[in-house]
Amino acid sequence: MVNEVTEPAGQLLASARAGDGEAFATLVEPYRRELHVHCYRILGSVQDAEDVLQETMMAAWRGLAGFEERASMRTWLYRIATNKCLNQFRRNRSRFQYTPEIQFPEPTRTVEPVWLQPYPDELLGDIPDTTPGPEARYETRESVSLAFVTALQHLTPGQRAALVLRDVMGFSAAETAGMLGASVDSVNGSLKRARSTIAEHLPPGGRERAPLPGSARERQVVASFADAFERGDVSGIVAMLTEDAWLRMPPLPLEYQGRAIAGHFLSVTSFRDGRQYRLIPTRANGQPAFCAYLLDRQAHIYRAHILIVLTLAGEQVSAISGFIDTSVLPHFGFPRTLPE
Repeated sequence: MVNEVTEPAGQLLASARAGDGEAFATLVEPYRRELHVHCYRILGSVQDAEDVLQETMMAAWRGLAGFEERASMRTWLYRIATNKCLNQFRRNRSRFQYTPEIQFPEPTRTVEPVWLQPYPDELLGDIPDTTPGPEARYETRESVSLAFVTALQHLTPGQRAALVLRDVMGFSAAETAGMLGASVDSVNGSLKRARSTIAEHLPPGGRERAPLPGSARERQVVASFADAFERGDVSGIVAMLTEDAWLRMPPLPLEYQGRAIAGHFLSVTSFRDGRQYRLIPTRANGQPAFCAYLLDRQAHIYRAHILIVLTLAGEQVSAISGFIDTSVLPHFGFPRTLPE
């Protein structure tokens, strides 16, 4: 039975080392999707994750002769991908620049800008079926949630890598140290600081308060929100919020908390001058989401305006995250415009 499993893999590896590109693609294909999510967790950007994944595959192809099989192919690929992510932080990357059309209301608080894009559930595919190592502390569903990935962005690059490898993927301290080219003590120190920092940024209760994805309760909340939003019913939206709900617009550093403040913000910004929207449902980071299209009355079309991700708590909305960088929309399969 062992030979039935290992011989084909060994033959593929030998063929790939001999220059067979199809054999190499067959070897690495099972890991592409999970590696993309891994890169996204560390970088917070779908596009950066795509770029780094391509670099990882190119580096693996070129370095296949150096793969000594002391670790599994999967572990070897994670080592390359993680270090490519760390290299990405050292580059000068363009960032979304946004000039508000109007003056925003006074926020509840101003925070450090966090560069983050939502991640399409379509790209998650069969990720929940992958089995993290025995030392993982987070379930896959939780580790792709918007709250968790946002919290990761408050860590240093090295801390992010250590925490994701240890607590999300479940690699051992020795494996993680080998991937990062560091000592076990150094990795454990980074991990301790990372756990402390991330705990400060994760909301209490986590995803335990959210209804199950695709459940009747989730569908009801999502449908009610979309209906109120498309009707411009600010009171209806506010009624769905928890008392301590947050309204955010990454990467802008402005955050608004509470029903009254959120209602005021929606009235004077989102729905000012009778603005009308059409919401197209999708999912991001394992959560319900919408692409909100704003009606252009002169052109008689709806233009892609913002991607909204909802965080639910029971039958209420505990956070509305509006991503104003529409460059991520192609990853969700959304067009730039819709007919009126």
